[in-house]
Amino acid sequence: MSTPAVAVVTGSNKGIGFAIVRALCKQFTGDVYLTARDVERGKAAVAKLQEEGLKPLFHQLDINDLQSIRALRDFLKEKYGGLNVLVNNAGIAFKVEDTTPFQVQAEVTMKTNFFATRNICNELLPLIKPQGRVVNVSSVVSVRALPKCSQDLQEKFHSNTITEEELVKLMEKFVEDAKKGVHEKEGWPNTAYGVSKIGVTVLSRIQARMLNETRKGDGILLNACCPGWVRTDMAGPRATKSPDEGAETPVYLALLPPGANGPHGQFVSDKTVQPW
Repeated sequence: MSTPAVAVVTGSNKGIGFAIVRALCKQFTGDVYLTARDVERGKAAVAKLQEEGLKPLFHQLDINDLQSIRALRDFLKEKYGGLNVLVNNAGIAFKVEDTTPFQVQAEVTMKTNFFATRNICNELLPLIKPQGRVVNVSSVVSVRALPKCSQDLQEKFHSNTITEEELVKLMEKFVEDAKKGVHEKEGWPNTAYGVSKIGVTVLSRIQARMLNETRKGDGILLNACCPGWVRTDMAGPRATKSPDEGAETPVYLALLPPGANGPHGQFVSDKTVQPW
């Protein structure tokens, strides 16, 4: 018996992640794992999809907990010998009217959206099988926040040679500057979410470059994407897209056909490569 293909979607018990799992259950040939920090919520989400006649599987995953990430890694390695599709969807955003001090928003948002996503990638990218697909859910907010950065920061974020270590230092500096109340003076925009998603987009570019260097013949495609403005707990009820519509671009990238040579290392919105 050959091992079935396997797809994992982080933060998928509701919203866009839930819609991505639903679409993958219909279109992906293999096992699809819905993951959630909270086991009860995760299992309830799986039951909901089972009522629709779909067959997702569940695995607990808290992306802010390295042990939880490693437990998933070991499970995938043992049961499937690797991973075919990884969609890094989990993320957070403070509401516009939230009164939490900016320095706290900066630290919490960066911890989840950038550093936890990076931890997932560090643990799971080595498991990606040839012809695998990796989708990092970023946001158009990263594209909008970029021109609001100082010229110096913009050059660094546009660089084709920036290293992961350099990017990590920049993300840490943003949090430190926010804590000191000097982030705007230091050339940062006034959006913790925007800067965290700049981090995700640039990280994706770096990861794609590394894959080209270390696994050239494996045909792995890795991209960042914007699902659009989607009606979720995060974006609110006024957003223009339904979760199923928001899932379209991430799913398109997750299911790029075998042998496709792109997009890779790109920022994709509405299934179209956008300039970075």
